[in-house]
Amino acid sequence: MSEPQWLTWARDVQAIAQNGLTFCQNPYDRERYEQLRQISAKMLAELGTSTPEAVFALLTHELGYATPKIDVRGAVFNNEGQILMVREAIDQDRWTLPGGWADVNLTTAQNTLKEILEESGYTAEIVKLAALWDRTRQGHPPDLFSCAKVFYLCRLTGGQPTIDNLETSGIGWFGRTDLPEDLSLGRLLPSQLARMFDHYDTPGLATDYE
Repeated sequence: MSEPQWLTWARDVQAIAQNGLTFCQNPYDRERYEQLRQISAKMLAELGTSTPEAVFALLTHELGYATPKIDVRGAVFNNEGQILMVREAIDQDRWTLPGGWADVNLTTAQNTLKEILEESGYTAEIVKLAALWDRTRQGHPPDLFSCAKVFYLCRLTGGQPTIDNLETSGIGWFGRTDLPEDLSLGRLLPSQLARMFDHYDTPGLATDYE
């Protein structure tokens, strides 16, 4: 799914505004940066997910130098070569790999293992960094923020299936030939899921990046 060029420009305007408000002390220039942030909010609202006022309120919480968000995903395999997937309760029970936004004070690997445990009840260990992808370049549905997606190949170590009713509504193990079709595309694409099986089947495969 290609992203409209205006969305890239809107993010650029937002980043310029945020960076300017972070470092600029001149009150007249700060006023101009605030105007840029209001313009970017109106542009981003064209995605149709929120009103300009709601987007602007969200942007005001973005402080400091503007950087991409970080989303982590754990590709956990069992001894039968099946991959662990969970249903996203907030996305109409569509399937994805366990994961989410990275929390502060934790490494991306620690974040991934935490998300796996919280969303599925299983424990795992990291095998390797499988992929570091840009969400836009991968073709995910358009979103407000730029995002780096971090995928770790993991090995199941224990635990019991436990559904987190706040985030997940189902847990399942799938082989390469019986993968669910109703994926949460904002979080996981079919090509990314297939690539995790490639990394499992070929342990020496180099990390994917862009």
